[in-house]
Amino acid sequence: MVSPQMTDGASPSDSSGGSVRARRPHPLLVAGEAPRAVAELAWFGASRRMLARAPRGDGHPVLVLPGLMASDRSTGPMRSFLGSLGYDVIGFQLGRNVPTPELMLRLRDRLSDLRIQDGRPTSIVGWSLGGIYARQIARQAPDWVRLVVTLGSPFRRVEGEESVTAPVMRAMAARGRVERPRFSAGDVPLPVPSTSIFSRTDGVVPWRACLDTIGGPHETLEVTGSHCGLGHHPAALWAIADRLAQATGAWRPMEIPPALRPLLRTHPGA
Repeated sequence: MVSPQMTDGASPSDSSGGSVRARRPHPLLVAGEAPRAVAELAWFGASRRMLARAPRGDGHPVLVLPGLMASDRSTGPMRSFLGSLGYDVIGFQLGRNVPTPELMLRLRDRLSDLRIQDGRPTSIVGWSLGGIYARQIARQAPDWVRLVVTLGSPFRRVEGEESVTAPVMRAMAARGRVERPRFSAGDVPLPVPSTSIFSRTDGVVPWRACLDTIGGPHETLEVTGSHCGLGHHPAALWAIADRLAQATGAWRPMEIPPALRPLLRTHPGA
């Protein structure tokens, strides 16, 4: 459920060309990821009655993509929730999410098949690295994508900051074991509506790298939680349901219900 943030695989450099240590999420946030994610999973279980009242849409296809090294197991609660709302939910179905040269081609083929089978564009919900894939696909095939929702996805370059996994990804890429994702410029708006959900208490990625562009059919929503729990965070799930329920061509910024305002906030974005 984690993602590399540096787009070129290099360490940040100072003005003299020397390498400098990048800022990463605070060690206490990193250490607290697992217990916080478990607590959020328990919260999800206790919130089922509330979540059953979430907005419902037209049942169009929704592709759900996990984060780095994660599989469909990690997105099980989210996919179950979206399926209960009537959507045709499709998982990653490619084992663990390991960046390889052919991965994006396989995901595009999957999206093409869905368009042929259903006839309607597919919404894509991507968690961390999965959200970066979702944005790439939307740029490459906007006619096939209805909406993109990302969860803790560091799609913007933030000078001097990187995720906690960036050093590992650089080492793996140097050995030819993975391909570094090619991230698009974070300040270029997507050609489809998008919502980025992030947390300032993310213990894996720098939260500023998750801020979406200001203006147009794009927005940034903030929750308080862990990175590894975003996929089953009740407020995040409600926001996903609300965004998916919008009619095609009728995008509006989310109106957060009063009961959720202590948990979910609109952020001004980048």
